[in-house]
Amino acid sequence: MPEKLESLKMGDFKMLMLDFNRKKKAPHYLLPKTPNLKKMQTLAKAQCLGANPWPEIDKVKAWMISAETAQFMKMGGLGMIASELPEAYNRMYANEGDEIKVVTPLYLGNTGKKKASFEDGVYYGAEGKSAMLDKVTVIEVPFCDEGAKLSNHKVVVWKCEVSGVTYILLENERFFTINPHKENPSAQDGCYVYNANGINEAERFAFFTKAVYVLLKDVYENTHKKFDQPNLMLANDWHSGELAGLLKYLTLAQEEQGLISHKLAEKLRQIPVVHIAHHLGYQGWDYQNTARLLNSMYEYSTAMVYRNAKPIKNTNPRTQNVLVVYDCFNQASCNFHLADRVVTVSKNYLEEVSRFLEFGWDFRDVLKIRKDHGTFVGIVNGYDKVKITPSAEKIKAVNAFFECTDFVPYDENNLEAKNHNKAEFLKLLGKLSSDKAYKEKKLPLVEFYKFDDISGEVKNPAETPIFCATSRMVEQKGYDIAAKSIMKLTEKYKDATEEVEVPVFVMGGAGDAKYFNYLKKLKDEASKVNPKAAKRIFVFRGYKDEFAYAIQLASDFYMMPCRFEPCGLTQMEAMAKGALPVAMSTGGLVDTIINGADGFRTEVFFVGKDRIYGSNLAAQRLKNNVNAYADTLQNILDVFYHNPEIVKVMKKHAMQKDFSWNQGAIQAYHSLFHKGYIA
Repeated sequence: MPEKLESLKMGDFKMLMLDFNRKKKAPHYLLPKTPNLKKMQTLAKAQCLGANPWPEIDKVKAWMISAETAQFMKMGGLGMIASELPEAYNRMYANEGDEIKVVTPLYLGNTGKKKASFEDGVYYGAEGKSAMLDKVTVIEVPFCDEGAKLSNHKVVVWKCEVSGVTYILLENERFFTINPHKENPSAQDGCYVYNANGINEAERFAFFTKAVYVLLKDVYENTHKKFDQPNLMLANDWHSGELAGLLKYLTLAQEEQGLISHKLAEKLRQIPVVHIAHHLGYQGWDYQNTARLLNSMYEYSTAMVYRNAKPIKNTNPRTQNVLVVYDCFNQASCNFHLADRVVTVSKNYLEEVSRFLEFGWDFRDVLKIRKDHGTFVGIVNGYDKVKITPSAEKIKAVNAFFECTDFVPYDENNLEAKNHNKAEFLKLLGKLSSDKAYKEKKLPLVEFYKFDDISGEVKNPAETPIFCATSRMVEQKGYDIAAKSIMKLTEKYKDATEEVEVPVFVMGGAGDAKYFNYLKKLKDEASKVNPKAAKRIFVFRGYKDEFAYAIQLASDFYMMPCRFEPCGLTQMEAMAKGALPVAMSTGGLVDTIINGADGFRTEVFFVGKDRIYGSNLAAQRLKNNVNAYADTLQNILDVFYHNPEIVKVMKKHAMQKDFSWNQGAIQAYHSLFHKGYIA
C-alpha cells in the first residue's frame, strides 16, 4: 500500500467488495460533505447539459485513443477512422499548428488470421505494414490481477511516424498479446481475442485506458519531455470509454484524499474529452469481473467514486450509477455521461439512438438530453477516395493471385470494362467450382457450399445482374433477411424465359456459422423451387481479400440489408467500384445513399413491428423488413431489365461521389475541437 495511504485512516480508502454487484441493490448517494464530492455528484448533469464552458484552444494538440487503427490492427470502420481522420486533419490544419496523435496498443502474436511481431526495432503490424519504433519511456500501471490485488504492470511506450501521424504504441505482453486461448470463441479475432493469458476484451481495453491515463499524468508532471502536453482527448468508442471517469472522477477523489495535487488534478480535469460513438450495441461489458475492473481503474478511491457517481437521469432502473449498467461494468457508460462532447458517425444514426430504445439502448434518454443541449452531434465518416476506387495496381495483384483472370481497370467513363470484369469473374467462379485442386490452392480457408459451374450457361454477362455481399456474417448485416428476400425472387422467376438472364448472387464472409447456415438453407430451398436460379446462388464462409475484391469488380449491386449501420464504409467502397448499394434505410446508409440516384434503399424500415423510417402507407403495405427488402430487389431488377441506361447513369454517379474527409467532415471536427460546437 502506498506510504500516503498508510498515514491516513483506512476507512477513507476502500475498494468495492468483489460481490458488490450481485446484491442487486440500487446505489445509495449520501449528502456530499465537501466541494469535491459535490462536484462529483453533479458532474454528469453538468457535462451532459454543457454547463462547463469549452476551453479556449488556440492550437489543437489532440491524442486519439483507439484500440484499432488501419495502420496496425483493423477489424472494421472503427480502425479506419482512427487512421484516416488524423491523417486528413493533420494534412489540412498542420499549417495552423494543429495536430492529432494516435495512441494504440502494440499487439503481438498470431490469431491465425491476424499476425503482428516486433523485431530489431521494427514493428510489423497485423495489416501488412511496418514501422521503425523509437522507445520513449516506461510507465507503471496499477491494475488488479486475478487475485484482485492491485499490482503495477510495466508498459513500454514507443512512437513512430506514419503518413503524417505520430503513433504512440503501448506494449505489455500480458494484456496485448493476441495469441488466442484454447477456449477463445471462433468469432473472436484480432484485438478481440480471449488471449492465452486469460485476458478478455473488456479487461484488455480497461487496462489500455488506464495506461493512457497514467501516461497522460506522467506527461503533465513533466517527468519527460518527449511529448507535448495534449489539450484534447478523442476517445474512439467504448474501448476508451472509461477515460472521462479517470480524468474527471479519479482526479477529484484522489485530490480529496491528498494523493494528487490540486494543480495537477485541475489540469487533467480541464482536458476536454470527445467521445466518438460507433455502434451503441457494443459497450465493453463484464459482469463477472465488475468489481475487480472498477478497483483497477479507481484504485483505493473506488468506493468513494461509486458512491458519488450520480447519472443525469436515473428513471431507467438499469442506469442508476455512471460506472455500471444493471450492476455490470460498462465502459461506454462513463463517457456517455462524463465526456465533454459525444459524436456519432452519421446524422441519421444520431436521430435513431436518441429516439429509439432499440438503437440507443440504456443511453437513449442521456443522448436525447445531450442532443437537445448541443453536446451530442453527428458527423458522417469520411473515406479517402483514392483508397477505394478501382486500382490498376490492386487489379494487377488480383490477376497475379488467381493466375487465370484478366480483370481490367475502369472508371465512371469506361463502364464497358466492368462488363468485361463480369465475364472474367463468372469464368473464375467456374474454375473454383470445377477444379477442387485450384480452389484449395487459392482459397483454402474459404468454405464453399455446392458451387456450380455456370460459365457455359450465362449467355450474356453484361445483361446478367450480379448481386453480392461480402461483409462480416453477424446479426447486424442481415444475411438472414437477404436469404429470405432472395427466396421470394427465386419463386417469382421460376418460369422465366430463356431471354431473361436470371440474377447471380454471391454472398459470404468471415463470421458466425449461424448466418452461413441461413445461406446454405437458401441454396437448398431454392434448388427445390427453381434449380436454374439456385445454380446462380453462390454462398461461402471465410474471407480472402483478393476474392472479395474480384467480387466487387464484377458486381452490379452490393446488398446491405442491415439491421443497423451507424455509418457504414462498405457502401462507399462499393459505390467507388460501380456496385450500387441495395440498403436498408437505417443509420448512415440514409445519409450516404441517394435512393434512385447512386444506389437503392428500402421504402420503409422496421425494428420489430415499429416503423422507424418511411411512410405509414408503405409500412402497412410491406409489413416487415424482409418484404421491404424483397420489394427493393424486385424494383432493381425491373429497372435493370427494362431500363439498363438508368443503371448505367446511376453507376456513373456513384463512382463520381467523393466521401473524402475534406468534403466537410474534417471542417466539422475542426470547429468542434476549437469551439465545442459545429459552426
